[in-house]
Amino acid sequence: MKQQYNGAISVFDMLKIGVGPSSSHTLGPWKAAGLWLEELSNQGFLHTLQGVRVYLYGSLAKTGLGHGTDKAVMLGLMGTDPEFFDLERLDETLAEIDSSKTLSLAGERRIPFDPAKSILYLKTECLPYHPNGLVFEAFFEDGQSRRQIYYSVGGGFVEKDGEGNAQAQRLKSLPRPIENAADLFRWTKEMDSRISEVVWENELALLPRQEIEAGLDRIWACMKTCVYRGVHQKGFLPSHLQVCRRAHKINEKLLSGKSYSDFDTWMAAIQEGGDGFRYTMDWVSCFALAVNEENASFGRVVTAPTNGAAGVLPAVLLYFLIFCEKGLDRKQVHDFLLTASEIGSIFKKGATISAAMGGCQAEIGVSSAMAAAALAEGLGSSPQQAMMAAEIAMEHHLGLTCDPVGGLVQIPCIERNSMGAIKAIMAAQLALQSNPDEARVSLDTVVKTMWETALDMNEKYKETSDGGLAIQIPLALSAC
Repeated sequence: MKQQYNGAISVFDMLKIGVGPSSSHTLGPWKAAGLWLEELSNQGFLHTLQGVRVYLYGSLAKTGLGHGTDKAVMLGLMGTDPEFFDLERLDETLAEIDSSKTLSLAGERRIPFDPAKSILYLKTECLPYHPNGLVFEAFFEDGQSRRQIYYSVGGGFVEKDGEGNAQAQRLKSLPRPIENAADLFRWTKEMDSRISEVVWENELALLPRQEIEAGLDRIWACMKTCVYRGVHQKGFLPSHLQVCRRAHKINEKLLSGKSYSDFDTWMAAIQEGGDGFRYTMDWVSCFALAVNEENASFGRVVTAPTNGAAGVLPAVLLYFLIFCEKGLDRKQVHDFLLTASEIGSIFKKGATISAAMGGCQAEIGVSSAMAAAALAEGLGSSPQQAMMAAEIAMEHHLGLTCDPVGGLVQIPCIERNSMGAIKAIMAAQLALQSNPDEARVSLDTVVKTMWETALDMNEKYKETSDGGLAIQIPLALSAC
């Protein structure tokens, strides 16, 4: 089922700071657990709670272990925030739960909790509304119990059963409501403005400018930290697949083995290296790989629009920063993020950003479209050309399946971020050299087509690891 959002999606709904490897399987369940605790606390039930059981359905059950759903649920039940939780304490925290068979509920009181028995994977069952369903069951001192259903619907968005989208209920009506690309174009024409300026006006109806700017600064800082950390990490990604990290190898090769102590000096060294096509594309691939290798390692990333596709937007933004403008000011970075988020929200309203609903076209395809539009606008396109760039990028991702090997966001997911970033750049360039009045396919048409493709797609190609590369690739060990 397609969710309805009534124009009320903020940039901070689309671009969330969270923990990998999956916004649907990790960030969503983490947030759902927190929402459930808040509900129990508001109703006065938390202090009498004696035990908890969590049931995972559909895609969450089939690939939840590989995506860390169990870890996310436990951390959510502890009342931690995925944006601020100290990831250096991750292994220690989970080991303590496993050894003590207890959990500090909401960080306040200990309850019995055995991960092997308290989290159940119902792989053959699926809840009716969305493939990523989970149920929290609470047991109380008087012998009574309460159950609540939540859905992790992609990109870290969470819906409580029967109540629909939390954002649609929370946010007020916007001065420039946007349901589709036609609405967006109409507002740019009426305001004689760029896409980012329309989005700014809507965001200012929700938050003061200083808070918006500070939030966008945090998002960009998280992206930079993630890339910089990713290009300096060696070894294998966690899992039985033994996938070797590659971003650090590309980084070392391109910089002739030299190291730099901080992001700014590292970035300056990249700029000094030249701007030939091969050199530029190598770096774009490196940026995207770095982010998604961090994501696969339970690192902190920005959903854009999901964790599995988190590498595309920062890779293209860094391409813009290093190879196009030779340094962007703060406002240009903010505008880039705002434009990208609006394109993502149009796909969410008109189709889906959940791979469990639409395959990888809903993740890498959408992220590529977001990046393409933002880059085109940054390079001076008209609003029509920016939307044309988004359309071109998605058009060449239509039908892309989600088939993670071993139920992990590693093969082929990490490489797909590099491909999505490069397609975004090519889409922006094509749009800049084109007359959008002559285009035969509109952005709204491609959104509609993507949703119809999602409905037609066989379920085994939607994040279940039951088809595609997931069943063709032997789980052999490799060496770094």
